[in-house]
Amino acid sequence: MLKLSEKIGYGFGDMSSSMFWKIFGAYLMIFYTDVFGLSAAVVGTMFAITRIWDSFFDPVVGIASDRTDTRWGKFRPYLLYLALPFAAIGMLTFMTPPFGNTGKIVYAFITYTLMMMVYSAINVPYASMLGVISPNPSDRNTLATYRMMFAYIGSFIALLLFMPLVNFFGGDLPSASMHGWMTAPQFGWFMAVVVIGLFCSVLFFGCFSLTRERVKPVNESKTPLKTDIKDLLHNSPWWILLGAGVASLVFNSVRDGATVYYFKYFIDETAFGNIKFIGIPFVLSGLYLAVGQVANIVGVIIAAPISNKIGKRHTFMAAMAIASVLSVVFYFFDKDQLILIFVFQIFISICAGSIFPLLWSMYADCADYSELKTGNRATGLIFSSSSMSQKFGWAIGTAVTGWMLAAFGFVANGAQNPETINGIKMFLSILPAIGTVLSFVCIAFYPLSEKRMKNITKELENKREKSKYSE
Repeated sequence: MLKLSEKIGYGFGDMSSSMFWKIFGAYLMIFYTDVFGLSAAVVGTMFAITRIWDSFFDPVVGIASDRTDTRWGKFRPYLLYLALPFAAIGMLTFMTPPFGNTGKIVYAFITYTLMMMVYSAINVPYASMLGVISPNPSDRNTLATYRMMFAYIGSFIALLLFMPLVNFFGGDLPSASMHGWMTAPQFGWFMAVVVIGLFCSVLFFGCFSLTRERVKPVNESKTPLKTDIKDLLHNSPWWILLGAGVASLVFNSVRDGATVYYFKYFIDETAFGNIKFIGIPFVLSGLYLAVGQVANIVGVIIAAPISNKIGKRHTFMAAMAIASVLSVVFYFFDKDQLILIFVFQIFISICAGSIFPLLWSMYADCADYSELKTGNRATGLIFSSSSMSQKFGWAIGTAVTGWMLAAFGFVANGAQNPETINGIKMFLSILPAIGTVLSFVCIAFYPLSEKRMKNITKELENKREKSKYSE
């Protein structure tokens, strides 16, 4: 039985990752177009190139972490050594240098690529820890629940406070005001990430300190990389989860990346001014995103009891089916129907929140399935290749958002034509629905039921016991 402190400690890791990840997903696109000064088409292309490259970098990290051997374990050392670089490169990503257009494009490519690489280098080992903290599937479900609950708490904090921090450090000052080479708004964006980045480092240090690695593979000998990859490619449940993961992340990334555009250009949130809560001024888009994170937490909490009754696969399918219908209906809301817009955001986000703890728990099941089938446990490779599906989903979603904004005639900080407004509405409705439908279809074929996993766990425990006595 895991201690509460270790469950919370494990949650700290994804709380840190998600704070940055949500800021990238919700604000980086509009930062690059409206603050940094790049065109939407260039940003879309950059996202596609850097994230696809980073997707292939994930398995490299997984392979390296599988072969890491320290007194702290295979995966925990990465949290210790990369916590500060993770924060520092994130800060550089949101810095606006005094370069011309070409220089800015090069700077954006370099810093964003480095950010995605260091994100992989710390997040892949962190995710892999789920498979080695405990061999018990119920413990893993609990850890996955804590992980996702803290992830959404972190996202909620980041999304709620990010724009107030931007405004506090310079966003409310005239744009002509300068902080060094940066205008006041640019300085505000940079300093907001400095604050959040330092907090993220502290959380990763906490995750390292409070967790332990316990699960050892049945076969302790190092297997050739070729064998690991071959085993992965023959792991059919993993392929199914890969497809479902890509589709569900397209759903999330398109919605997140277009939200600020939706409220800035369709809703016209400036007409509502700042909305104060406990004395802190919030913008409407920030509240919308924050409400979504609270709803995500509700989804995480209800996922485990529902899946324990009807199974992970059926829970996942039900969530994606409901999200598909609600997303299509969302398209028909007018700008003055704010109550319905927020209500549907809540229900769609509950559905979205419920699937991710299921996905990560299923990936851990895939590692057990592979070990029983092949005798080889490549936890890091399985989780890194699963993280790769996330990156592909985000790459597709954000690239499509940038390219379609350009195709719809988007002009940064200007009046948008009806075609552009219609396109922005589709980013929060029809396009995400395509992702949920595809995810539903993929997960319908997932074969590892709860009954089958109990048998697999029992057989692996017997093998580990025999391995101990044979030593």
